[in-house]
Amino acid sequence: QVQLVESGGGLLQAGGSLRLSCTASGRPFQNYAMGWFRQAPGKEREFVAAISWSGRSTYYADSVKGRFTISRDNAKNTVYLQMNSLKPEDTAVYYCAVGRAPRTVVSSYDYWGQGTQVTVSS
Repeated sequence: QVQLVESGGGLLQAGGSLRLSCTASGRPFQNYAMGWFRQAPGKEREFVAAISWSGRSTYYADSVKGRFTISRDNAKNTVYLQMNSLKPEDTAVYYCAVGRAPRTVVSSYDYWGQGTQVTVSS
Protein backbone atom coordinates (compact mmCIF):
# COMPACT_ATOMS: atom_id res chain seq x y z
CA GLN A 1 0.00 0.00 0.00
CA VAL A 2 2.67 2.50 1.04
CA GLN A 3 5.56 3.13 -1.30
CA LEU A 4 8.50 5.51 -1.11
CA VAL A 5 10.71 6.12 -4.12
CA GLU A 6 14.01 8.01 -3.93
CA SER A 7 15.83 9.60 -6.83
CA GLY A 8 18.66 12.02 -7.53
CA GLY A 9 21.70 10.06 -6.43
CA GLY A 10 24.86 9.90 -8.48
CA LEU A 11 28.64 10.10 -8.70
CA LEU A 12 30.41 13.42 -8.21
CA GLN A 13 33.59 15.02 -6.89
CA ALA A 14 34.09 16.44 -3.43
CA GLY A 15 32.67 19.94 -3.06
CA GLY A 16 29.80 19.29 -5.42
CA SER A 17 26.06 19.31 -4.81
CA LEU A 18 23.12 16.97 -5.29
CA ARG A 19 19.43 17.15 -4.54
CA LEU A 20 17.68 13.94 -3.56
CA SER A 21 13.92 13.52 -3.88
CA CYS A 22 11.54 11.04 -2.30
CA THR A 23 7.88 10.69 -3.21
CA ALA A 24 5.40 8.84 -1.01
CA SER A 25 2.24 7.11 -2.16
CA GLY A 26 -0.49 5.18 -0.36
CA ARG A 27 -1.17 7.78 2.37
CA PRO A 28 0.44 6.07 5.39
CA PHE A 29 -0.99 8.68 7.79
CA GLN A 30 -3.11 11.81 7.60
CA ASN A 31 -0.08 13.75 8.76
CA TYR A 32 3.40 12.25 8.81
CA ALA A 33 6.99 13.18 9.33
CA MET A 34 9.70 12.25 6.87
CA GLY A 35 13.37 11.60 7.32
CA TRP A 36 16.57 10.76 5.52
CA PHE A 37 19.03 8.10 6.62
CA ARG A 38 22.17 6.73 5.01
CA GLN A 39 24.14 3.52 5.12
CA ALA A 40 27.69 2.88 3.96
CA PRO A 41 29.05 -0.64 3.34
CA GLY A 42 29.79 -2.42 6.60
CA LYS A 43 28.16 0.28 8.71
CA GLU A 44 24.83 0.71 10.44
CA ARG A 45 22.14 2.91 9.01
CA GLU A 46 22.51 6.41 10.45
CA PHE A 47 20.30 9.45 10.78
CA VAL A 48 20.84 12.37 8.40
CA ALA A 49 17.84 14.71 8.60
CA ALA A 50 14.13 14.80 9.45
CA ILE A 51 11.21 17.16 8.98
CA SER A 52 7.76 17.52 10.54
CA TRP A 53 4.53 17.43 8.55
CA SER A 54 4.25 21.22 8.60
CA GLY A 55 7.88 21.71 7.67
CA ARG A 56 8.34 24.06 10.62
CA SER A 57 10.60 21.66 12.53
CA THR A 58 13.77 20.22 11.06
CA TYR A 59 16.57 18.12 12.55
CA TYR A 60 20.06 17.33 11.32
CA ALA A 61 22.93 15.09 12.22
CA ASP A 62 25.96 17.06 13.40
CA SER A 63 27.98 15.75 10.47
CA VAL A 64 25.73 17.46 7.90
CA LYS A 65 24.66 20.67 9.64
CA GLY A 66 25.34 23.69 7.49
CA ARG A 67 25.74 21.57 4.37
CA PHE A 68 22.44 19.68 3.94
CA THR A 69 18.90 21.07 3.91
CA ILE A 70 15.71 19.05 4.19
CA SER A 71 12.41 20.35 2.83
CA ARG A 72 9.04 19.01 1.72
CA ASP A 73 6.18 19.73 -0.62
CA ASN A 74 3.05 18.13 0.78
CA ALA A 75 1.03 18.84 -2.35
CA LYS A 76 3.42 16.47 -4.12
CA ASN A 77 3.94 14.11 -1.16
CA THR A 78 7.63 14.68 -1.65
CA VAL A 79 10.61 15.33 0.61
CA TYR A 80 13.93 16.70 -0.62
CA LEU A 81 17.48 16.66 0.64
CA GLN A 82 19.71 19.36 -0.78
CA MET A 83 23.32 18.32 -0.25
CA ASN A 84 26.08 20.89 -0.71
CA SER A 85 29.84 20.77 -0.13
CA LEU A 86 29.80 17.01 -0.38
CA LYS A 87 32.66 15.01 1.10
CA PRO A 88 33.89 11.46 0.45
CA GLU A 89 32.57 10.59 3.91
CA ASP A 90 29.05 11.28 2.60
CA THR A 91 29.27 8.27 0.27
CA ALA A 92 26.42 5.91 1.11
CA VAL A 93 23.04 4.64 0.05
CA TYR A 94 20.49 7.25 1.10
CA TYR A 95 17.04 6.17 2.24
CA CYS A 96 13.91 8.18 2.93
CA ALA A 97 11.39 7.13 5.55
CA VAL A 98 7.93 7.97 6.91
CA GLY A 99 6.88 8.04 10.56
CA ARG A 100 4.59 9.69 13.08
CA ALA A 101 7.23 12.09 14.34
CA PRO A 102 10.56 13.44 13.05
CA ARG A 103 12.76 11.40 15.36
CA THR A 104 16.40 10.50 14.80
CA VAL A 105 16.33 6.72 15.26
CA VAL A 106 15.60 4.07 12.65
CA SER A 107 13.02 2.31 14.80
CA SER A 108 10.77 5.38 14.83
CA TYR A 109 9.91 5.06 11.16
CA ASP A 110 7.31 2.77 9.62
CA TYR A 111 8.03 2.83 5.90
CA TRP A 112 11.23 2.99 3.87
CA GLY A 113 12.25 3.60 0.31
CA GLN A 114 14.59 1.43 -1.74
CA GLY A 115 17.53 3.83 -1.46
CA THR A 116 19.60 5.83 -3.90
CA GLN A 117 23.39 5.67 -4.18
CA VAL A 118 25.52 8.76 -3.58
CA THR A 119 29.23 8.42 -4.31
CA VAL A 120 31.64 11.29 -3.66
CA SER A 121 35.21 11.05 -4.94
CA SER A 122 38.17 13.03 -3.63
